[in-house]
Amino acid sequence: MEKLLLLGDEAIAQAGLDAGMSGMYAYPGTPSTEIMEYVQASADAAERRVHMTWSSNEKTAMEAALGMSYAGKRAMVAMKHVGLNVAADGFINSAMTGVNGGLIIVAADDPSMHSSQNEQDSRFYGKFAFVPIFEPSNQQEAYEMVFDAFETSEKYKLPVLFRITTRLAHSRASVLRRESLPENLLSLPSDPKSFILLPAIARRKYKILLEKYETLRYENHISGYNHFKDGTFRETGIIACGIAYNYLMENLKDTSVDFPVLKISGYPFPKDLIKDLASRCNSILILEEGAPFVEESIRGILDEGIKIYGRMDGTVPRDGELNPAIVGKALGLPVSYGQDVPSVVKMRPPSFCKGCGHADMFMALNEAVKPFGPGRVFSDIGCYTLGALPPYNSIISCVDMGASVTMAIGAADAGLTPSVAVIGDSTFTHSGMTGLLDAVIKNSPVTIIISDNSTTGMTGGQKSQATGRLVDICRGLGVENEHLRVISPLHKNHEDNVRVMEEELEYNGVSVIIAQRECIQTATRRKRS
Repeated sequence: MEKLLLLGDEAIAQAGLDAGMSGMYAYPGTPSTEIMEYVQASADAAERRVHMTWSSNEKTAMEAALGMSYAGKRAMVAMKHVGLNVAADGFINSAMTGVNGGLIIVAADDPSMHSSQNEQDSRFYGKFAFVPIFEPSNQQEAYEMVFDAFETSEKYKLPVLFRITTRLAHSRASVLRRESLPENLLSLPSDPKSFILLPAIARRKYKILLEKYETLRYENHISGYNHFKDGTFRETGIIACGIAYNYLMENLKDTSVDFPVLKISGYPFPKDLIKDLASRCNSILILEEGAPFVEESIRGILDEGIKIYGRMDGTVPRDGELNPAIVGKALGLPVSYGQDVPSVVKMRPPSFCKGCGHADMFMALNEAVKPFGPGRVFSDIGCYTLGALPPYNSIISCVDMGASVTMAIGAADAGLTPSVAVIGDSTFTHSGMTGLLDAVIKNSPVTIIISDNSTTGMTGGQKSQATGRLVDICRGLGVENEHLRVISPLHKNHEDNVRVMEEELEYNGVSVIIAQRECIQTATRRKRS
């Protein structure tokens, strides 16, 4: 088969297509976005009519993928780590229902928070749900793992969590393809009640799930990615997980020190692996990207008094990404850090693109809200979060997708009026609509500004589910016509926009202002094409 130069994300997407995947479901989120984009750009996927449309949010993506699995087809759903929080209800319960066609959930974690609010480690979700976890160490392994993940999913009738991190997702390597597999035929579950989680059924299925999980420790499709190489330097044994194994190998290639090394890329792993390593060494160093997931686990396995080093004792930093220098230092090897950035290079904070409609919207909002005092404009995740920075200093919150609307409601309940929410169009259809429904039902004194740039701008300009629908959606949720206003955030319209905002801030009820102007980046690309 041919070799391709692929990002980790692209290797996973190509493997899904080659493994007979019939549906790809996702919501854009760095560093997972390129998985769906690769499928959407694939001529093979188009010819086979693979489903590849963006979902409104990660929960709807997860549940739609589960529906395709129910019908016997192989499906993949991709999201960033905080997206798994949104999808958690369906994800956790899919382990209880089980699956029919193979189902892979790709969670792309973002250590060091390059584009995220936190550093959470998705492996904890997999353990909590009692499902298999695959964590590739390189692009070729990621490609191979997808085939084994689908096989494992169908063998055990369980969803599989596929955990990657930013550096694997966004780095390229040569990947050798396999021969493609055909798609599964349409078939319904053999147990017609398996997806009905009434308590009596759920209790029975939970016992089965726990039994399956223990069996998974010895499944070849999983344990084949966990291997041990003995070494002559018995003072310290090393456990390296996922991409941390690559960082370890980068350090060891130039040294004569021969450590015993246990590579872990599949979970759950047999306890015997850990005990065997511990029996050979005086101490253990654990290298893993993210939280001390394995480190916490083995502290519960080992009771021999062996010294364990890792993130919990500070040998490896508790936060941030791993890199070869951190690993080398933990090994006690000489480390080079490269040259410092010359002082002539001045740091530039992120800012709105020139001509961005969000900027004009915030200029008008700042003027309109100024008489009421500071601390009353809530927001959430999107390009418009840059309104927190100078020269705007407009917003006071960025917690999660959709929290702008519901936090504004809670602040108004506490007596902070007027209370304002700023939310983007794609974020509104992702997680803001239910908050608006709450506001309408309570007739909360809130002003919700939907900054509509007709795209999912923060992740590269993917299609927004809200485009051309916002007025109808808000009207359908019960917003009164006279308090559903549409403005064009342009400098020439500044005075009119301020006036509209002032009028709605004075209204003692729910008002929605749609600040509608196409993203300057997507507009430029459209005009060039």
